[in-house]
Amino acid sequence: MTYNSGITPKVTPEITPTVEELEAQERRLVFREFTADDAWRLGTLLVEMARERQAPVAVDIHRAGQQLFHAALPGATPDNDAWIARKRRVVERYHSSSYLVGARSRAKGTTFEDSSRLDPDVYAAHGGSFPLTVEGVGVIGAVTVSGLPQLEDHRFVVQALEEFLNKG
Repeated sequence: MTYNSGITPKVTPEITPTVEELEAQERRLVFREFTADDAWRLGTLLVEMARERQAPVAVDIHRAGQQLFHAALPGATPDNDAWIARKRRVVERYHSSSYLVGARSRAKGTTFEDSSRLDPDVYAAHGGSFPLTVEGVGVIGAVTVSGLPQLEDHRFVVQALEEFLNKG
């Protein structure tokens, strides 16, 4: 028998980061250099984090047009790879995280799809792809996760970058 007190539990809305907060993340999460070995270590960290959470994600790291790391965990599907490509193209075009690009459009009262006029089958300004920025160089690639709701994908990548950069 289930007891129902008649009280509806209070649901607190998830706090969405502001454009300013997202821009601050990008200024903070910068590498001194980014090698193929760094891609392996960062990708492995993301996989370990996903396994701990049993997150059904795919992980991808590209640098200068070359895929340096890719993994698909249990529950990830080929659709995740398509999302990765679409989100990564946004980072490559705008040199900002895919979530930030979408947030900038929403802050202007529109959508990325309407404001960019880019093919949504090729570009997706949904969270989960973050620029790999090197001091004195700029954006050299992207680290991308797909499989969770977009804000969770974004936060997942940011958490991994923070942990990775704080170890070095």
